[in-house]
Amino acid sequence: MNTPKENPVSTTAAAPSGAPSKKDAPSSGSRLTEHLGDFKRLSFWAENAAPIGLLLLVIVFSFLSPIFFTTGNISAILMASSILVVLAIGQSFVITTGGIDLSIAATMTLGAVVFGLSWDAGHNFWLAVLLGIGASTLMGAASGFLISKGKVTDFIATLGTMGVATGLALILSNGRPITIRSDELLSLTTGKVWIVGLPFVIAATVAVLAWFVMFRTPFGMHIQAVGGSEEAAVANGVKAGRIRLAVYVISGALAGLAAILLIARVGAAEPAVNQAYLLNSIAAVVLGGVALAGGRAKIAGPVLGAILLMALTNGLTLMGVSQFYQPLAVGLVVVLAALLTRFQSR
Repeated sequence: MNTPKENPVSTTAAAPSGAPSKKDAPSSGSRLTEHLGDFKRLSFWAENAAPIGLLLLVIVFSFLSPIFFTTGNISAILMASSILVVLAIGQSFVITTGGIDLSIAATMTLGAVVFGLSWDAGHNFWLAVLLGIGASTLMGAASGFLISKGKVTDFIATLGTMGVATGLALILSNGRPITIRSDELLSLTTGKVWIVGLPFVIAATVAVLAWFVMFRTPFGMHIQAVGGSEEAAVANGVKAGRIRLAVYVISGALAGLAAILLIARVGAAEPAVNQAYLLNSIAAVVLGGVALAGGRAKIAGPVLGAILLMALTNGLTLMGVSQFYQPLAVGLVVVLAALLTRFQSR
């Protein structure tokens, strides 16, 4: 006798009606893709903070002031930024190794005073230039020697040389500005290539040479290697101590060149250190996307960062904003850029 077959009992429990099925639940892979997408978007802003910020400034200030985007004002901004561009490039070499040069503004001041004293003593203009740049280079070499050979931390070493350079500038000049009247400096101040003043042409030339050295020579590759991982660089035969010494020498030499541009701008060698140049040189590097931890080099970024800072100051001045508020605006821009550097791609 055939018995009726029982319906088989399903061993799979039915899912509650309100619960999402496996098909609908977001996978870990999709969540990772979303996070990567967010990171890439933030990384884009971090990598391009200087050009994007400069473009936004130009648009905003052009609407707020009819004078801002004129040939004369653009020329003035570039002229004013030439000193900071040169300092920022020198600071970029140092920061790429993971260091920092706190003495760069004082070194520039010492170079300016030595130039002024040499000119005042009746020396040839070009000899005075060499002596001024030479004094700044020696101060940079002193910082590099303390760091590479003396194993002093970069912060303490350059803080010390900042004090030495400041003191020497005041002692040598008796604390008095040295007025300089020179046909060569006058030509440097008034000379132009189209709307671009000669000081910025010099700064742009320095930037091109720095880019070539940093990205097209073994020396530049070694600088980045030391900043990325000194131990790995040494294991591959890189003389890390020599590299650190060299970048501070470069920073000092460029501070000396910036001193000549500064004298051409103000017409005198001022013994008082303008620490705004120190802060702004670091700010331009941060805005330019150079990693403060080292190992990541850029040249065009710091150049644009320097121009951005000068454009910001110029625009605020045209708007009639008090000079007391201008450092606040610069500081906020730099803090924002520093926060964005956390998302730079490696």
